[in-house]
Formats: sequence, C-alpha cells, structure tokens
Amino acid sequence: MDINRIQNLKNQAISNILEAKSEEELEHLRVHYIGRKGEITELIKKLPSLEGENRKEIGILLNDAKRAIGETLQQAQGKLQITQEPLDKEWLDITTPGKKPSHGHLHLITDAIREISEIFEKIGFTRVAYPEVEWDWYAFEGLNMPKNHPARDEWETFFIQGLSSKKYGEAVLTPHTSSGQLREMEKTKPPIRMLNIAKCYRRQAGVSHAPMFYQFETLVVDRGINIAHLKGTLDYFARQYFGPNRKTRIRPFHFQFTEPSFEVDVTCIVCGGKGCRVCKQGWLELGGAGMVHPQVLKNGEIDPEKYTGFASGFGLERVLMMKYGIDDIRLLFSGDLRFLKQF
Repeated sequence: MDINRIQNLKNQAISNILEAKSEEELEHLRVHYIGRKGEITELIKKLPSLEGENRKEIGILLNDAKRAIGETLQQAQGKLQITQEPLDKEWLDITTPGKKPSHGHLHLITDAIREISEIFEKIGFTRVAYPEVEWDWYAFEGLNMPKNHPARDEWETFFIQGLSSKKYGEAVLTPHTSSGQLREMEKTKPPIRMLNIAKCYRRQAGVSHAPMFYQFETLVVDRGINIAHLKGTLDYFARQYFGPNRKTRIRPFHFQFTEPSFEVDVTCIVCGGKGCRVCKQGWLELGGAGMVHPQVLKNGEIDPEKYTGFASGFGLERVLMMKYGIDDIRLLFSGDLRFLKQF
C-alpha cells in the first residue's frame, strides 16, 4: 500500500471539502471518502493483509487521514450554517472592539544567538560565518584528526555523495564550528577574536542530541595568550549569560585540535553549585575548550613560535537547556506552541 497515495488522498479530500458550496456536496464527499464504501474505508479494510512494521505505519496514516477528513467536514458544515443564516437574525454592533490577533515572538534559539553575540561583541569578538557544507581538510585533517579517527566514521558524519576536492578531500555537512578556526586563521592574521555561531550536523538523535544543532565557537590568537585568558573569558560568559553568581571550572580532557584540552562545567542552575539531585556535585557540563594545538596554528598559516591561542566550542541548545532547565533538546525543534509560549 503506497504511503504517498494515502497522503495525496487525504490532501485531495480536504481540498475538495474546503471548496464545497453546500451541505449536499459535503455529504457526497463524506460518503465518497469515509463512508461505508469510501476510499479511506476500503483501504482500512485491507490492513489485515499487510505485515509487520509496514502495517503499523500504514494504519497510523489511515487513521490520521480519516480523523483529519472528519474534522474538516465538521468545520466546513459549521461555516456553511453560519453563512446561510438570515442577515436579520444576526446581531452586529460596529462599535464593539475587534479581536486583536495574537503576537508571536522570536524563537528561543534566535534569541540565544543574538544574546550570545552581544555578550562576546562587548569584549572585542567579531562574529563570522563559514560554510555548512565543508571540506574534510577544514573539518578533520587540518584539525589534527587522522584518517582513522572515530569522528570521521560514516556513522558519525554526514558525507556529501559525489562532491570532493583533490586538495581538500571529501565534502561533509560540517560536524562542528571548529572548522571555522582554520578558515579564520587563513583569512585574518593575529590578533584574532572570532565568534562563529552556525548549524552543525551529526548522526545522533535523542533527548540530548539532534542530527542538526547549533554551536558557537570562540577563537583567540595573539602573542602571550594563555590558559588564564581562556578561564577569564569562560567566567565572563557564564556570568553574563547565566547570571552573576554562576562560575565555570575546567577539567583535563583530550581534543585533537587543542593542547592542553579541557571540558568546561558551569555551576548548577538548580542549587547554585551546592549539589542536588540534578547535578549531584554542583556542576553541569557546558562544552569543550583548550589552547590551540601548535600544528593547527601551522595549518592555519600562523607561526606557533610567535603566537598562541585558545578556542572553545559549546552546543547552543545545551546552554539554553542549562539556562532554563529544559530536559529534552527535541522540544526546541518541535514547534509546539504550548512549549514556545512559555518564553
């Protein structure tokens, strides 16, 4: 049974119902689509002959189509009854104030992008943008990730079929904003203060991961840059974005493109860092950071003997979840007004 046929049948039925001019026409359409021998009804009768997951999926689609057609019929009948009532029975007071249309607002993610941009712009960072479809060199090779690195596996990364470069390798949907580090170093010589906020893509899905998500990346390169500058920048961001009492800490970790590398934690929003059932020890993971690896500086055409730098990368949705206590990343992409109207 063809899924497209069911969708087209539902769309056709709804379109015909909306164009109907009389109750007789609506009744005819009801019988034709969801009556005892209607098209949708006949398809439902064939469900027992299907097998496995296909039957379940088809069944859901058919029930959804029947429900949608029935609801559209009811709405159309109500509108017809209103328009057919004699005008002398209607009450109208032209001085009565009209109903104001509801006002929307910017999405949480858009608000976060603007707020984070303003926070870093105040301390001299420049917002940049780089391609979402990126070459292997910028996404992996130039960032010290060898050919056998797990992140380059096809189960982790979206590769673009039929698009490659002799110089830069295969094309991918950029898996992280770190690819912007090399492009920024090639384009701009030190001093560099870069903020890159962009969509990223990974083959992951769940309550804390999505196939498409946003990251924001900072990169600072200059003479004499050290870990104290990194920690100070992280604390500044945490206090500006999460509140004046929030602090960050860094823990040793390993990333291919920074040395030394750290994971960054922020004090828990619930207990303020005292320890509770949400955080256990008072801290929640924010993202990754570290001092830019000398080889990455070389790959970006910068002399590591003269310059040092730090970089940090955080999931934008993740910091949003920590700010508001959201426990499922999928809510941010659902378009559910019951959720969005809270913000």
